[in-house]
Amino acid sequence: MSTESKIRVQKLRSELAKQGLSGFIVPHADEYQNEYLPACAERLAWLTGFTGSAGTAVVLVDQAVVFVDGRYVLQVRNQIDLEIFDPQHISEISIKEWLHSVLKRGDKLGYDPWLHTPKDLKSLREGCARIKAELVPCQPNPIDIIWSDRPESPRARVIPHSIRYAGQSSEEKRRDLAKGLKEDRIDVAVLTAPDSIAWLFNIRGGDVSHTPLPLSFACLRSDESAMLFLDSQKVSAELRDHLGPGVHVVPGEEFRHTLEHLGRDRCRVLCDPQRTASFIFDQLEKYGAEIVEGKDPCILPKARKNSVEVEGSREAHIRDGAAVCDFLAWLAAEAPLGKLTEVAVQDYLDACREQQALWKDQSFPTISAAGSNGAIVHYRATEASNRALAPGCLYLVDSGGQYLDGTTDITRTVAIGTPTQEQRDCYTRVLKGHIALATAVFPKGTTGTQLDTLARQPLWEVGLDYDHGTGHGVGSYLGVHEGPQRIAKAPSTVALEKGMIVSNEPGYYKAGEFGIRLENLVLAVSTPSFGQSDREWLAFETLTVVPFDRTLINCSLLTSKEIDWVNTYHDRVRVTLSPLVQSRTKTWLDDATKGLL
Repeated sequence: MSTESKIRVQKLRSELAKQGLSGFIVPHADEYQNEYLPACAERLAWLTGFTGSAGTAVVLVDQAVVFVDGRYVLQVRNQIDLEIFDPQHISEISIKEWLHSVLKRGDKLGYDPWLHTPKDLKSLREGCARIKAELVPCQPNPIDIIWSDRPESPRARVIPHSIRYAGQSSEEKRRDLAKGLKEDRIDVAVLTAPDSIAWLFNIRGGDVSHTPLPLSFACLRSDESAMLFLDSQKVSAELRDHLGPGVHVVPGEEFRHTLEHLGRDRCRVLCDPQRTASFIFDQLEKYGAEIVEGKDPCILPKARKNSVEVEGSREAHIRDGAAVCDFLAWLAAEAPLGKLTEVAVQDYLDACREQQALWKDQSFPTISAAGSNGAIVHYRATEASNRALAPGCLYLVDSGGQYLDGTTDITRTVAIGTPTQEQRDCYTRVLKGHIALATAVFPKGTTGTQLDTLARQPLWEVGLDYDHGTGHGVGSYLGVHEGPQRIAKAPSTVALEKGMIVSNEPGYYKAGEFGIRLENLVLAVSTPSFGQSDREWLAFETLTVVPFDRTLINCSLLTSKEIDWVNTYHDRVRVTLSPLVQSRTKTWLDDATKGLL
């Protein structure tokens, strides 16, 4: 990749020179602002070699930088050519600050308006304006000009998602949202997030690996009618019947013309400045629309799972737990023989899931990490990096499944052989943080930011921490990472609500040695009020049913309440899964869920 990166960067700089540009910004993004991208949109990976799900490169005439967050500080150094690109931690220096330090008066920095939101550009413009440089929109994208073998755009068929799993009809959803638009005197909402579109129309697709997204745009009007912009190859008679007469299916290339018409008709148009491409804002403004900046109207209703989705998620987690336990039982028997590798183990786990009812795909590429690879938060095992599961190492496996009735995500860390005292102490502190969050009771209106310290406190007590969020939202047979709810240090104004699913995943990573992460998915549920309080109180119901590694738990660090929580959880796991797992797994499960003393 080193030689290829050098050639590609040279070609990009040559193209920029032709266009009179001093540099170009390359985000990990597509026109839908997805986290996971189709191959044709993987411009950042193509140029730099970095394959993480978040990052931005800036290529100037004489230097180039790749910005990443804390999840990828180790991975980026392993993947990029350090002679070409300088890796930067986004928490230590922002892109805006870096631009201010390196750009010169009169410089012209290019960007693709399809790949940035207005919120993104506001910060970038500020960085340029301070030294009187200029931010210049580029169409077409300069990388697309030099990427000669760029893959074609995906055209997977869009299929109906049964109300049996969705729990509410598309007509009802459109009616509820249209009522809100009418109350706010908004004529139309422009929807650009494929997960919102999938939820609203009860459809799913196959344009992105591991997430059933139909890449598309949509417009929802205040009269409940809608336009769905799809490549004609994605549309079937079955889909048209499912959508009904209230949804006008329009070829994707007509979207730009529709934006023009909305402007010429002087419509009041709702757009989310955090989720919508700047190009769309530019077009609407150009033709005279009145833009109302506001949240995607689907985002909160989608996050609040209805009763059918909640029950589906519970059932999906039970089947998923059986698959993971079959895997862990096999691992416990085979690992001592010393013949297992990360890739082989990953393949076995994926095969266990595929046997479960309603399984459709992995919810993301399985993270299978032994020893020091576990310290790379979003590590991906390859034939080049493939480590053996050697005695004395910790093995971290982060994985999940896409089922028709729910999406799962679980991380377990297990000891291969006898763990060290340090490994056990660190594991137990991560477990303590996990329990603190799992047992939290909090008033309605509480945000994930307010809860985040609960999971970190046991690590902070001994000067340890982790450089990623504690929890992300999860969809219903949709994105394994779903907003707007999250649990993290980063400030959030979004309160956790009944029906929201979020991960509980504290961790600890010792670079060069091991990584520990313990992740369950939890559901926000109502709980009885306290004392004289008349406020609504919430708690978490743990959905994931897989035991923790008892050999890594140092009971002397746990309180009696924490021990009781582990024992109660393990009892539930054993009772729930014993009828569903293989016979050898049942024996392993009985041992794995024995009570802590």
